[in-house]
Amino acid sequence: MTISAAASTDPKAQRPPRSGWVLFALVGGAIVANINLSVANVALPTIGADLGASQDELTLVANAFALGLASTVLYLGSIGDRYGRKLLFVLGAVLTVPTALLSAWAWDPQVLILARYLGGVAAALLFPTTLSLIGALFEGRARVSAIALWSGLGGGVAALGPVLGGWLLQYFWWGSVFLITLPLVVVVLGVGLWVLPWHAREETFRVDHLGGVLSVLGVGGLVLVIEHLDTGIDTTMLVALGAVGLTLAAFFWRQTRASRPLVSLPLAKARTFWVAYVAGGITFGSLIGAMFIGQQFTQNVLGYDPLVAAAVVLPSAVCMALFGQLAGRIIPARGSQFTFMLGLGAVAAAFTLMLITWRDGVSIGWILASYAFVGTGVGLAATPASRSLMGSVPPSRGGMGSAFLDLTRDLGGAVMQAIMGALLAAAYAFQIRTDLSNLPASEATKVSDQTAQQLTSSYEGAASVASRYGEPTASKIIDAASVAFTDGKSAAMLVALVMTLIGMGLVLFVYPGRGKEEAYYERVQSGGVAA
Repeated sequence: MTISAAASTDPKAQRPPRSGWVLFALVGGAIVANINLSVANVALPTIGADLGASQDELTLVANAFALGLASTVLYLGSIGDRYGRKLLFVLGAVLTVPTALLSAWAWDPQVLILARYLGGVAAALLFPTTLSLIGALFEGRARVSAIALWSGLGGGVAALGPVLGGWLLQYFWWGSVFLITLPLVVVVLGVGLWVLPWHAREETFRVDHLGGVLSVLGVGGLVLVIEHLDTGIDTTMLVALGAVGLTLAAFFWRQTRASRPLVSLPLAKARTFWVAYVAGGITFGSLIGAMFIGQQFTQNVLGYDPLVAAAVVLPSAVCMALFGQLAGRIIPARGSQFTFMLGLGAVAAAFTLMLITWRDGVSIGWILASYAFVGTGVGLAATPASRSLMGSVPPSRGGMGSAFLDLTRDLGGAVMQAIMGALLAAAYAFQIRTDLSNLPASEATKVSDQTAQQLTSSYEGAASVASRYGEPTASKIIDAASVAFTDGKSAAMLVALVMTLIGMGLVLFVYPGRGKEEAYYERVQSGGVAA
């Protein structure tokens, strides 16, 4: 199937044939990938118990999907630009099925880690292709509206995945969470085969396979290093950092030599591109960081069960979907810069609210309000980020734009989660050590080195120690751990707030205004900018 002549030659034709079904397939594909990215987290405690997984193995289970997605997306994006994005869409949807089944019935942690990594590769085929097809098939305001629907519903509905996963865990085994998207991906595959064109503005060129291999090694290594920074800097970490640095240097050197590089450096240097990438990374990272800290705070300090802790995140999903649509209406009238500022401002308000109100005994209303602000901010900022990255590249380079958008989430999330997690752990450990040093001598002698290490390692470690004592000692330990965790949470949220304000400064002072932004997009789309 190909685009009809009217849709491909008439400049007034802004939508492809059967555009509603096209959007159903593309938004549905984004939802599948987004749900599969986050759904494992809610099942980690049960997986650890049933498979006997160590903490390191559970960390790999949680991160393997994002690693597979982030490390391959640049390479696969270029392949899609060359051989057809529908081909990658179909391959990604098909590969999602066996990787989900293997994850659900994995018999040991190593098999589950492998299945999740392969699931991430399937998402790298499927997810960025959905956005690059929107960029190739839609024009003008129709493209802005389509991107708003893609970013709002694609991200908002996906946030329901962990809630559904929490419900499933009450009645079924842990593997059931990996089957959530199977009915949807089968429907999406069928609709996609029916309505999507096999070719849409691709070009014939030689794929830079060497650059692709270097991107897989460099980006994958960078994600792994960032995610393990909270373990501290040692010789192994320094060697890994050096290897990643050399690989990325070789990759960018290759991009200056390849006849058709994976990353067009002239396009990436545009302010509409790199500012959108950085600000988008902060925004997506803020969402992931808030969820990472928030889930621990609500369960550890406030005592919510996993289902309730997942349910209080629902305002972020609703607001993300609603304000993503609103952003699609604001951008044509006020431009991406204004919409970006609204989104980052809402994220800053969310972190401010968390800093002020999130204490032991906080009302659930403040928790819901904080998540609502986060969802509002991400909904408002994700649409201009998506539109800026796609508008800054010609349709033939859609794979590059959509790949970088995906990296805003994966790298942004990895960076923000690593920073916030490290600060949380450091501030928590400092406060617990302070409490131990202030103990009377008669009580301090009862705390062994092993017990002290458990107390300072995590809130769960403190809870384990507390279970060995009767009252009132157990309550004192838990109270001290709650205060220490809250202090650590505040330190992490403060840094996230500062980073959000930096993002706002970049958008305000560096990102071009509406007139210059639209003029640049027109030059890019007409071939007036070297690609």
